[in-house]
Amino acid sequence: MKEKELKYFLGNRKSEEIEWAEKKHIVISMLVHIGSPDSQLRDNMIYQTFCQLILETKIDDQLLGEILELCLSDQFLFKGIGEKDTDSVFTRSFTSLLIALILYQDNRNDFLTEAKVNEIKDKLISYVNLEKDVRGYVKDKGWAHSMAHVADAFDELVKSEKINQSTYPAIMQAIWQKIYQTETVYIHDEDERMIVPIIQMIDNGLGQEVLEGLIINMKNDLHQYRNQIEEESYWFLVANCKNFLKSLLVHMISNPKLSSMQSVVSKTLNEMYEI
Repeated sequence: MKEKELKYFLGNRKSEEIEWAEKKHIVISMLVHIGSPDSQLRDNMIYQTFCQLILETKIDDQLLGEILELCLSDQFLFKGIGEKDTDSVFTRSFTSLLIALILYQDNRNDFLTEAKVNEIKDKLISYVNLEKDVRGYVKDKGWAHSMAHVADAFDELVKSEKINQSTYPAIMQAIWQKIYQTETVYIHDEDERMIVPIIQMIDNGLGQEVLEGLIINMKNDLHQYRNQIEEESYWFLVANCKNFLKSLLVHMISNPKLSSMQSVVSKTLNEMYEI
């Protein structure tokens, strides 16, 4: 189904009206166009329809499994990986958001194997390490929001009982490295979304010393970057680190489990204002 046909179909049919005989055809068409630069089709129609179908369990486990396999492929999660300022980011970003939905459903209904969930973990880490396009809202095309969307996927991932806590440090490191963005300042609440899976891992039992160590080392990391990048890029980086720590501090104030770490965050943040 072409984009115009799909847009017309989704604009005129509610999910409960889609007969099962045609549902697989429609779902695959939605996946094919998940990265459309048309924000109304991509965000308001395709993603919202996936939400409704998956959350209301209107797609069976077998078809969800088939969708997941496609999501993890080079044609979707890794489509155009490494590119910047191209439309391929919409496919990658909304694919990771769809993976988050599938993981959410697995956390409710337990239909994925442990091996498959761990494969998702490996693919998400590889993806986030390779993603170069971190735009939030794109003029005339709507949300790309790759970092926010993959953070949502990581959040559902670490809620899974099929993920061993021994893998948390690797997940933490993958997310943490994306704070160190030197080409732009995150302005669309990416830091807020990236914090959520980090807090979830702490709540699940990840030792606070892992997060504390990363925070304490942040000033040293900034010092090393200062000798390697242009001054403008350096101040982008400083702004991202400050914003992340301020958002983290807000989360800690409202989470009793993290109250002991507030002083570490405050101290590091104050040191950054002295740079």
